[in-house]
Amino acid sequence: MDTTADSTTGAAATEAAVDGAQHDQPSRDQTQEQSPGGSLLEGPDDRPGSGDGAPRGEAAGGPASSNKQKLLDQEGDAAADYLEELLDIADLDGDIDIFVENGRASVAVLADKDDTDGLRSLIGRDGEVLDALQELTRLAAQARTGERSRLLLDIAGWREDRRTTAAGLATEAIERVRSGGESVELEPMPAYQRKAVHDAVAEAGLRSESDGAEPARFVVIHPA
Repeated sequence: MDTTADSTTGAAATEAAVDGAQHDQPSRDQTQEQSPGGSLLEGPDDRPGSGDGAPRGEAAGGPASSNKQKLLDQEGDAAADYLEELLDIADLDGDIDIFVENGRASVAVLADKDDTDGLRSLIGRDGEVLDALQELTRLAAQARTGERSRLLLDIAGWREDRRTTAAGLATEAIERVRSGGESVELEPMPAYQRKAVHDAVAEAGLRSESDGAEPARFVVIHPA
């Protein structure tokens, strides 16, 4: 894929973010809405069937969908260009996968099979650097499209691994709820992990909701 940098300023900002992102905290969408199953869930990252963890796919047909798909493609291309430049600056190797995940542009930076640790510097402790890079990548996409971006970024499968772990915790909690008949609270976790829990709970036919305030927001699983 041909890559072109949007601006030298953007590259410099990325270098600064990689060096100091452990001190940055990404903004979070605090909009709440009632889910079809009756659970009060937080925003687009924390809703069953939307955002992280959903099957990959493209928007349905029709003029509106076509325009939406075009915008998502532009977001993905802008993000890929930005991340290609970042990898060059950091002298890191990685393949970039662009796709649409349940109506959101998504980009995954995949580690070279011979260098699985090379991208860890872009993840940081507990994903702080990854979170900051996701925000910067969204800004790069927004600069290209003129529209607010909700693009999702994963690096070396870090978020996917933690979604899997969260789903496993949900499975254990679901069994506790079924056997004891009482609600169970899980430990605080980021929105993309909470969404994985909500999806697992909905599939099991139980109810769940997010409670608390960031960064200590957590999921409560209720009997059906």
